[in-house]
Amino acid sequence: MARTGRPRGRPPRAGSDGKGHPIDIHVGQRVRLRRTLLGWSQEKLAQALGLTFQQVQKYERGANRIGASRLFDLSRVLDVPVSFFFDDMPEDSASPMPGAAEAPSEYDADPMARRETRGLVDAYWEISEPDLRRRVFELTKALARGE
Repeated sequence: MARTGRPRGRPPRAGSDGKGHPIDIHVGQRVRLRRTLLGWSQEKLAQALGLTFQQVQKYERGANRIGASRLFDLSRVLDVPVSFFFDDMPEDSASPMPGAAEAPSEYDADPMARRETRGLVDAYWEISEPDLRRRVFELTKALARGE
């Protein structure tokens, strides 16, 4: 039997077409979500981790896997538990079948992964006055409730 270069018992990495594994993509999206909620740029996160912003980009796209020690560093820098990065992960992502195609529609359906949401968060954090920012937040919640 020929060696494939991967550990025994591990399914082949999904996304041999250049896209990352569904779990790597999900974790990257959660990194991006938390970074944008904090109002941080990729450069600021990279600096806090001692990385280049290009590496942060690759993590956020799921193109590069995030190792356990780096995930721990991310949780400390972004002030979230490690489990945060796996929250809301589709159940079928945890055990992809060898050769199975990714289902990007699952990730596109997540409103937190949409460009519109990230733009809204960016605009929110551009409001420099804390009181005004709080009032915008309260207004947004009231509009969502239909008041």
